[in-house]
Amino acid sequence: MASPVTPQRTSAARTTARIVLGAFLLFAGTAHLTLARTEFAAQVPAWLPLDTEFVVVASGIVELVLGAALVVLGRYRVIVGWVVAAFFVAIFPGNIAQYVDGVSAFGLDTDGARLTRLFFQPLLVVWALWSTGAWRDRRTVFGEGRRR
Repeated sequence: MASPVTPQRTSAARTTARIVLGAFLLFAGTAHLTLARTEFAAQVPAWLPLDTEFVVVASGIVELVLGAALVVLGRYRVIVGWVVAAFFVAIFPGNIAQYVDGVSAFGLDTDGARLTRLFFQPLLVVWALWSTGAWRDRRTVFGEGRRR
């Protein structure tokens, strides 16, 4: 039985970007649970059928776990990269709701500022995929790189 091909090593730039993204998520997760709870609560869409406080706390915990994984689980960086990218996609509807509903939070107090922010979410997805080598090494992790 063939084993999957080992993912390529990442450059110092990718490794640094992965650790910086992990630190960013650790900071954001901590903020969810402490000093910025109200700001994060303002971003939870009204249509979401979950308790706002639960969403803020749960997403904060997820951010802490993902941030730590980016920093310390380099061996699993490709899978972690895909999970982080998926997380950024999953929270995007909250950013859209903040724009559509005109909710001010984190200094985003104009429609222009809230709209501009929407364009940064795809960059976070790309950052997660690039810094972990997830897109480059997807075949090796998900079985497409196996030799027959």
